[in-house]
Amino acid sequence: MVGRSKALTQGARGSQGKACFVLVYLLVVMGGARAQGNGQGQNPNPGQSGQNPAPSSGQAAGKELPDAPGASKKKEQNQNPVEFVGHKTKRELLRARDWESGWIAGEYVGRNRVLVTPSREERDVIYLRETFVTPEAYMKRMFAAAIDQARGTPRQWDDGWGGYGERWGSREGQFIASNTLAALGNAKLGYEVRYDQCKCQGFWPRTKHAIARNFVTYDRSEEQRHPQWALYGGAFGGGMISTAWKPGPKNVFANGGWAALEQAGWGTALNFVTEFSREINRKQGVK
Repeated sequence: MVGRSKALTQGARGSQGKACFVLVYLLVVMGGARAQGNGQGQNPNPGQSGQNPAPSSGQAAGKELPDAPGASKKKEQNQNPVEFVGHKTKRELLRARDWESGWIAGEYVGRNRVLVTPSREERDVIYLRETFVTPEAYMKRMFAAAIDQARGTPRQWDDGWGGYGERWGSREGQFIASNTLAALGNAKLGYEVRYDQCKCQGFWPRTKHAIARNFVTYDRSEEQRHPQWALYGGAFGGGMISTAWKPGPKNVFANGGWAALEQAGWGTALNFVTEFSREINRKQGVK
């Protein structure tokens, strides 16, 4: 009896040991599977399925900030196509009405900004914008060609569209030559090539500033003024060059002189418009 009871006791202990071993094994296996699922296939944050976990820097991947570049553009593209096209057209029309930023005025420095001598790269950009890129580089010559067409000068060119094309091409070629010579001269002398709006108040002081700045400009100090040698030298040279394609009588000095006089008149008018551009825009309802 004693031997039998001992055998039963040892069998019970063996069964308990096996049961404990199986229980521990199941807990380990289930815990490992849960850890693996959280690390690879599950998202710890509910409601954000399909996103990768946040990197170590703490910034959530795939999330775009409200002020991120391109956010407003994507928002516009996600709108109704008809509304998007209408909004885009309205915005472009408003930009077209704001003529002072490229259609007439060209490059200038506002009254609230400080004049800083432009670098060589900035001079190149200003030259390209004023000569080839912006609409005002062509609109002014179209207007001047229309005046030549109305006056019938040169008289050898006809009064139709062919004659207007010749007059516009002549004006454009003369302008490119004049502006190129003036840009080279101003770069050599270190003169300011932009118009600066007057920091004064009142109609007459601002008008005097606009007129004076057509004949004088600043050196590298942006304080000392000097005559516009390069500007009028370029205008005179461009007028002389235009003699090559204009009909007779071919007088290079006369063409150069007329071009310099035109610079005095057109430049003063342009400075006046640029000086009072804000007031003119307000009259048109442009903000």
